[in-house]
Amino acid sequence: MTPLLLEDRYGRVATDLRVSLTDRCNLRCSYCMPPEGLDWLPDDSVLTDDEVVRLIGIGAAHLGIQEVRFTGGEPLVRRGLVDIVRRTRELGPDLDISVTTNALGLSRNAEALKAAGLDRVNVSLDTARADTFHRITRRDRFHDVVAGLEAAQRAGLGPVKVNAVLLRGENDDQAPELLAWCLERGYELRFIEQMPLDAQHGWSREGMITADEIFASLATVFDLTPAEEPRGSAPAELFTVDGGPGTVGVIASVTRPFCGDCDRVRLTADGQVRNCLFARSESDLRGALRAGASDEELAERWVVAMRGKAAGHGIDDPSFLQPDRPMSAIGG
Repeated sequence: MTPLLLEDRYGRVATDLRVSLTDRCNLRCSYCMPPEGLDWLPDDSVLTDDEVVRLIGIGAAHLGIQEVRFTGGEPLVRRGLVDIVRRTRELGPDLDISVTTNALGLSRNAEALKAAGLDRVNVSLDTARADTFHRITRRDRFHDVVAGLEAAQRAGLGPVKVNAVLLRGENDDQAPELLAWCLERGYELRFIEQMPLDAQHGWSREGMITADEIFASLATVFDLTPAEEPRGSAPAELFTVDGGPGTVGVIASVTRPFCGDCDRVRLTADGQVRNCLFARSESDLRGALRAGASDEELAERWVVAMRGKAAGHGIDDPSFLQPDRPMSAIGG
């Protein structure tokens, strides 16, 4: 099979594959989904373990994929996660394999995931306070997340990164406190601007905590200087804290978009290719896969899907419409 690249019309090449393993989650974060949850995907629409590994294999062997990150929903609720990681590792020793997780249950699985070949974890945690965590997630599980973080660090799934979203009137005064908490424990913190990907479609630019506000809050306690290492295609602007070695990152997807350097492509739990988080359309691989398409045919479909990628996410465009699918169904 002739090697191909997942190149769009603007010369960007996708090498970072985000694979959603499920749309289900065991938290109910207020900025993501309603308290009662959502209508989950039917089981028979979700890719099987074999189908997931086959598509990753096509990406790695024939389309230049170098990084694979498993997402959700919450990937730890996928029963086959450890085996999927193991089989993905068998596809290539040089693949960078990670998981984005809320860390519930990570204390039970960290060692097994490391043994299976996982490199690192990104943990979603918006506060260092148990009561604030309970309000945001609608679950009293803060101490389970802490245990998961500690287990990941012990297992060598590092660097352990923490992703945080600040919400106006909820935890927007806690940025310095969360950074200090992470620095003390050796976790790498990344603040993420809240994006219009909530199931309730309640996002507003006015309600969002911006990167400038995050910097202003952190500057009340810390001295931040731009990191010397080049950013490349990384979504986070990285800063050294108080001269180092600790760092903090800010992912300003809304106010400081980095679409021009994007190298990501997404595969949903039901086998749809999304060339942007905010895309309004998807390209079906599951149907072709289950109809008996060859690896070459699937690769060609994937290449065609990437050609339709827009120049940017268009949030500032007056015609912007939020995707029908929420983040939990897309996969970060």
